[in-house]
Amino acid sequence: MTTSSPEGVGLGMPQLPPPDYPDDVRARLEADAREVIARYPDSRSALLPLLHLVQSEEGHVTRTGMRFCADVLALTTAEVTAVATFYSMYRRKPSGDYQVGVCTNTLCAVMGGDAIFEALQEHLGVGNGETTDDGKVTLEHIECNAACDFAPVVMVNWEFFDNQTPGSAKRLVDDLRSGAPVEPTRGAPLCTFKETARILAGFPDERPGAVDATGGAGPASLIGLRLAKGEAPPARVVHPRAGGPEGTQPTAEEGE
Repeated sequence: MTTSSPEGVGLGMPQLPPPDYPDDVRARLEADAREVIARYPDSRSALLPLLHLVQSEEGHVTRTGMRFCADVLALTTAEVTAVATFYSMYRRKPSGDYQVGVCTNTLCAVMGGDAIFEALQEHLGVGNGETTDDGKVTLEHIECNAACDFAPVVMVNWEFFDNQTPGSAKRLVDDLRSGAPVEPTRGAPLCTFKETARILAGFPDERPGAVDATGGAGPASLIGLRLAKGEAPPARVVHPRAGGPEGTQPTAEEGE
């Protein structure tokens, strides 16, 4: 890897190796890493949770973190970097305590997701993938999170905030920045992004009641499941296309 000038022209200067973690931090991470690696028959398979582990240390995956993963898994840093840069869940630069993602996929977008995202950009003064000056909130637009019947959906550190509006989303980020209590619509209580990363690395969530908290799909999502089980669909009243009284069939000419 070489350094570049501000204009993006390579200078041919090799980049210095990343600094190592302090001894106490490395010892702690090595103990955690051994626990993670022991779960897999092939140590290489532990790379994804280990990237979450180093992300939980600094809030993003640093060059130091990637070098640590390479060392404990006997991989090259190039192999680790290829994985860390492929998945959007791994942050490559410092980010906020709360990752606020607005779904802008098709259904959420037409239900108001685009308006929410635009409102939050203006309200927070940041663009996509940027963090507020106080380091509290990183805003981004995200792809479908399989919660279409609650559209438009906002996620904070991967917890659901359903049926949002521009106004409710702005109140949500204001509460996050001020430290006011914030409760997801469903699922586990909210925690910081670093804490979330450690949970994603496979370590238990030790907060009281967090594991028992849950949430399911809404009625619209479950219709297909009920039909697959042979349950009768709910009765519907279908109005004729011609707009006549219910039960009236359109004529042949009207149906063409």
